[in-house]
Amino acid sequence: MAKSEEMKFSKSHEWVLFDGEKVRIGLSDYAQDQLGDIVFVDLPDEGDEITKEESFADIESVKAVSEAYSPVTGTVSAVNEELLDSPEMINSAPLESWLIEVEGVEEIEELLTAEEYKKFCEESEEA
Repeated sequence: MAKSEEMKFSKSHEWVLFDGEKVRIGLSDYAQDQLGDIVFVDLPDEGDEITKEESFADIESVKAVSEAYSPVTGTVSAVNEELLDSPEMINSAPLESWLIEVEGVEEIEELLTAEEYKKFCEESEEA
């Protein structure tokens, strides 16, 4: 189980966990809290190309359908199949419930540390 201090975060509320040449991407605790109870996820296929700041997944909650935006550019090397049957895992364990794994990763410069992300979320709530 990863700790938030080991992760990087995007301003669109996805987390990134580096594992050698690959990264795993998931929704932050802040994002799942804002969405409410998640009831469905639509994930890309293995081999799909994803591009930084472009949508790669649909996340449906009881409140609305939202998109997850990629914090990096690369190729999807794995999809968390468990979430297709149990999307509520994102609510119960957001930092363990990765959406996709990506290889050939590029464009990681703008990711925030856990502390920077926490400050970003606090400032967003004050606005």
